[in-house]
Amino acid sequence: MYLANPGRYDGIDYRRTGRSGLKLPPISLGLWQNFGGADVFETGRSVIRRAFDRGVTHFDLANNYGPPYGSAEENFGLILSKDFQHHRDELVISSKAGWDMWDGPYGRGGSRKHLLASLDQSLQRMGLDYVDIFYSHRPTLDVPLEETMAALVQMVRQGKALYVGLSSYGPERTREAARILRAEGVPLLIHQPSYSMLNRWIEDGLLDTLGELGVGCIAFSPLAQGLLTSKYLGGVPQDARAARGGSFNEKLLSDDNLSRVRALNEIAKRRGQSLAQMAIAWVLRDARVTSALIGARNVAQLDDSLDALDNLAFSDEELKEIDTHATEGSIDLWRGLIDAV
Repeated sequence: MYLANPGRYDGIDYRRTGRSGLKLPPISLGLWQNFGGADVFETGRSVIRRAFDRGVTHFDLANNYGPPYGSAEENFGLILSKDFQHHRDELVISSKAGWDMWDGPYGRGGSRKHLLASLDQSLQRMGLDYVDIFYSHRPTLDVPLEETMAALVQMVRQGKALYVGLSSYGPERTREAARILRAEGVPLLIHQPSYSMLNRWIEDGLLDTLGELGVGCIAFSPLAQGLLTSKYLGGVPQDARAARGGSFNEKLLSDDNLSRVRALNEIAKRRGQSLAQMAIAWVLRDARVTSALIGARNVAQLDDSLDALDNLAFSDEELKEIDTHATEGSIDLWRGLIDAV
């Protein structure tokens, strides 16, 4: 039987999400990788237990997380039923829809049909009555923004989602989405963009927009899909995502990127941190960033990332030196989509 750590909330500085009343942990756990049907169930279960024991209350999913699609939500639902039945009200659970999920014209996108069906499927897989946050996972040009936002409004009114958010929307489309939602009495709670020291696109307008609107920001891929760790400093390990293919393209391991990573690693050493810890702390340096969304293959990797909270402060000199190396690394898989909208 799992017994949660009674001191799990001690010393955690939970951050207010925009101007809402919802607080999130500074580091949240995402289940994009490592928690699907192709992974070892008990390993994922131990990571989720450990995360909660260390004060992580927010767990982020999507309908197509796996592999195979849907299996991360199914596994998470099993873990909830086995270990967290008495802790549901301590958790913030989010899901999303918009990327491909099932065959045919309704299996992806931002239509009302796709989003509402996706939420019902996600709730069934996780064994939940509601999610705390539901996101439009991406903007879609072939669907009116009003239709996508109307679907999010309907979810809230049905009690199937407490809050709604966006992911990978550009600044202007985010502003318009917030306007539509506000007119319906459903505030935009949060935006989930990719953000890291090698992918700083949100600093060019989006962060200012979120600050003006009072919308929270949860940054995904703060470790640049593992590039901002010690993993690739000496080549590509056989068990790394780059070696397995998929969402990580080995072309991202360019000489330029690796030279940046090595230079940043030296700064991290001087700070007494791992590169991953410094990368997470750097994302959290801006008060407009509510939470950093990390993944973890095992408990040791999770602990290393969570230990970033032991040193979040940067001197002006450190930030200036980081800026000389923290430049565009062409690693954003979503950039074309964002630039289009």
